[in-house]
Amino acid sequence: MKTDVSERPAAGVEGVLPDARARMLVAAAFLAAAALILLGVPSPSHAQELAWGLTAIPGLKVGHFTLSERPTGCTVVLAEGGAVGGVDIRGGAPGTRETALLDPVNTVQEVHAVVLSGGSAFGLDAASGVVRYLDERDIGYRVGQIRVPIVVGAILYDLSVGDDPRVRPGADCGYRAATHASSETSAEGNVGAGAGATVGKLRGMARAMKGGVGTASITLDSGLTVAAIVAVNAVGDIIDPATGSVIAGVRTTDGRGLADARRLLREGSSNEPQSGANTTIGVVATNATLTKAEATKVAQMAQDGLARTIYPAHTPGDGDTVFSLATGTLSGAASVSTIGALAADMMAEAIVRAVRAATGIPGFPAAGDISAGR
Repeated sequence: MKTDVSERPAAGVEGVLPDARARMLVAAAFLAAAALILLGVPSPSHAQELAWGLTAIPGLKVGHFTLSERPTGCTVVLAEGGAVGGVDIRGGAPGTRETALLDPVNTVQEVHAVVLSGGSAFGLDAASGVVRYLDERDIGYRVGQIRVPIVVGAILYDLSVGDDPRVRPGADCGYRAATHASSETSAEGNVGAGAGATVGKLRGMARAMKGGVGTASITLDSGLTVAAIVAVNAVGDIIDPATGSVIAGVRTTDGRGLADARRLLREGSSNEPQSGANTTIGVVATNATLTKAEATKVAQMAQDGLARTIYPAHTPGDGDTVFSLATGTLSGAASVSTIGALAADMMAEAIVRAVRAATGIPGFPAAGDISAGR
């Protein structure tokens, strides 16, 4: 935590001569830094060098492109060196690309990118731009003398947000997102596929709130890293599993509070959500070595993170889809059960971060707006 000592003295040193007080502040800062080192917390300068979130996985890059004409966009995860992939689809209204090749019985063993996009089915075209980006760099699955980029993806519905539903992500959006992809820590909130994302639609769009993109990661002492990135556009409410409290979702009739979908459903006062008008889509990843079957199991387990944080989840009106990637850069074996459990944890954390990082747009306040009473 950064403290600005130029504006106020440290507690308990009022009245001390300036030079003495300065020496005391320097000593306190030194002791604080030493404590952080002993606790294994990186210094601020070192922390800036360490990617966090999905890009904590070596070999993965994340790029967002957000359209300016309407809140929508796409998010691209690049695995230019190839990664073993899996997928799990739980929602009743999915929109996906190339998911059949992730079936463990099928031939291709790796993917080179995952595209998450707004724009409903129109947004699937964003993947074409990523294919072009990879093709220009001769990245793909070798078939004779040709390399064919393997790009999978999923979309969410955001066409009811903003003024013109004809504005949606296309091939150019995917190409630009891939061009901007970086191994640095990814942006969160109203970016890429989360730009037009909303949550809490059991009582219609008039009482919904802003969703967004979130990411999270964890690295164990063994070097095993598990991470997630997600675009949250759910029918249901978002619940912080640490407290059990709703942090974003269906608003009360005055728009200033949270109605709590759990209570609404028990009262029988919610509406059947519009099919296909929602969907939470994401990617979990690890640096461990996995087979396609194991990667698929990790994607299945990661869906538990959705169930912990979204209520209700996997509805007929959602297309909830989770991809998994394994880069295989970790030396030594790792437990699939451990990876899957951590993937669920990181997915849950990323979902909570997505709505907390989001900012309100016209008609859709964010979690921070409601907690501030706006």
